[in-house]
Amino acid sequence: MTAKNILITGATSGIGHSLFKHYSRKGDNVIACGRNQQKLDEIASQAHLTGQFDMTIPSEIETFSKSVESLDILVLNAGNCRYIDDAKNFDGALFADVIETNLISLGWLLQFFLPKVRKGGQVVFVSSSATLMPFQRSEAYGASKSGIDYLANSLRLDLIKEKIDVTLIHPGFIKTPLTDKNDFPMPFLLTSEQAALNIAKAIDKRKEYAHFPKRLTMLLKFFSIMPNWIWRKMIIKG
Repeated sequence: MTAKNILITGATSGIGHSLFKHYSRKGDNVIACGRNQQKLDEIASQAHLTGQFDMTIPSEIETFSKSVESLDILVLNAGNCRYIDDAKNFDGALFADVIETNLISLGWLLQFFLPKVRKGGQVVFVSSSATLMPFQRSEAYGASKSGIDYLANSLRLDLIKEKIDVTLIHPGFIKTPLTDKNDFPMPFLLTSEQAALNIAKAIDKRKEYAHFPKRLTMLLKFFSIMPNWIWRKMIIKG
């Protein structure tokens, strides 16, 4: 089987790192991207190429993109999660930071890497099951991930003529350095390795949409069609 050229953002930790290990073991040419040069150095021997850049700085993305020739799969995985702890005294700076990191940066990544995705290739967006219904404190995170959903679903239509598939992923709670900061219960928590296997299966099958674990995501989908007063009573605290 011919090795594929796969670029993964956020490849130094969490889901991105587990995806990196999965595709490296398969013998694919993995381009690992992240901000932490030390961590990139640690995995460089297993990578086809590593790229150190800040996704919110277009010039850094552009500079690295010049070293990438062609891609079979572009995995847009990196992101951040910060919560609005006091809605009445809304933190506009925090909101802007999350939107820029999780959503606006994707525009720059697409500008510089999408032209390198060959016909018959694939673009993968790692979003979140948090977009299935609203949650407290998630104004910034949820808005950014909902934007990713629309971006992916719209882009899919425009890339049909290019014969490039778009896959949208909705993970549930995944144990990563990011979620380790959460101070609330995370039902049906999966490891990043389990998440990576689910994502890889969806990519292999060229699915338009994948969500997991289904015990959680199907429950959220069910709650979302219930009358508002019912699910609000169940999730609102304080």
